[in-house]
Formats: sequence, structure tokens, C-alpha cells
Amino acid sequence: MNKTTTVNRGTSMAKTRGLVQLAIFSAIIVVLAYTPFIGYIPLGFTRATIIHIPVIIGSLMLGPKKGAVLGGVFGLTSFINNTINPTVTSFVFTPFYNLGEYSGGIGSVIICFLPRILIGVVPFYVYHLIRKMSKKDGVSSAGLVAAGLAGALTNTLLVMNLIFFFFRDAYASANGVAASAVYKFILGIIGINGVPEAIVAAVITLILGKTLMRKGVQERLGV
Repeated sequence: MNKTTTVNRGTSMAKTRGLVQLAIFSAIIVVLAYTPFIGYIPLGFTRATIIHIPVIIGSLMLGPKKGAVLGGVFGLTSFINNTINPTVTSFVFTPFYNLGEYSGGIGSVIICFLPRILIGVVPFYVYHLIRKMSKKDGVSSAGLVAAGLAGALTNTLLVMNLIFFFFRDAYASANGVAASAVYKFILGIIGINGVPEAIVAAVITLILGKTLMRKGVQERLGV
């Protein structure tokens, strides 16, 4: 077997392994998304979620490109969920749902996908920035906590602020809030929903990351 054949086979195996890793994380996201009251937890005015957590872990283990793909899978599950199982505010996540005179549009697609894709990108860079600043070899606990917080808050802050940008009046009407007070309402959701989500993401990312990010474990997993 010549050197070129060996290199090509190694490249092919690496691509196959990468696809398998993506498939495993994607399967976890889909299972969470379609298990009632686990992946998406209905709160009436919105849905709480823990689906960002495998996207964050995937970002840290597989890198930002694959993390972005996983974020896209998360966005797709949200798009489908809000289309076939809508709440009163689902029009902000899908153009295929109307609430009276209010309907979604291109802004719905942006809200549904862009923040979720960035969940798979931001934690990777936050983790490595914290690790570099701490000048610590091995797994950085502070980096894992920061990555978990950053991933969850990327989702919450972007989603809620994009809702305000694209659908301020419609969102206010759907929630029975005066248009002049809608941003205060949004800040309330961020505090009640987004902050606990971020704390949970930080804790779980720390617990899982301390094990999964170890060099020996990553080598056995082929990362």
C-alpha cells in the first residue's frame, strides 16, 4: 500500500468518523426535541428548552463548524415544532403560522435559525479564550462554565431581541401587553426563563465537559 492510498484512507475514515459524531449529537437533539416536556417545555408565552446543551457540548468537542451544523438542527426542530404544534407566539419562529392579523415571515426564519447556529459557534471560542487567558493545561473548569453561560445566553438574548426588532407590536398583542411596555416584558422573560436556562447550561456543561473534554476520552471517541 503506497503512502497516497494510506493518506486517502485516513482522510476518508476521518470524514466518516466526523459524520458519525454529527449524527450522534443530532440524534440527541432530535430525541430531546420530540420527547414531550423535556426538550421544549411550554410556558404559555414561550417555550423553555435544554436543547442548547448538546449543541454547546458538540461545539466544544467537535469544533465551531460542526457546532454550527448542530445549531442548525436545533433551529430546524424549533421550526417544525412551532409549525405543527404552535403556541400563541409561534409566528415569531415560523412563517407558516398566523395569529389573526399577525403572521410570520423572513424574520421568523432568522429568529429560528441564526441564534441557534451561533450556539454552536460562540461557546467554542469563549472556552478557548478563557483557557488561553488562564494559561492552564488540560480542561478548564472556568472555560466550561463560561462556555455554557455564553451558549445559553447567545440563544436567549438574540431570540428575544430579534423578536423585539421584527415583531414588537404583534408580540405585544399576542401576550396582551401594551406596545410601549413590550421590552420590559421581554426583559422579564429573559430574567425568568433565560437566566435559569443559562445557569443549568453552565452546570451541565461543567459536569459533562470535565469528563468528555479529557484528552484520553476524546482520543477514545475519535475527536
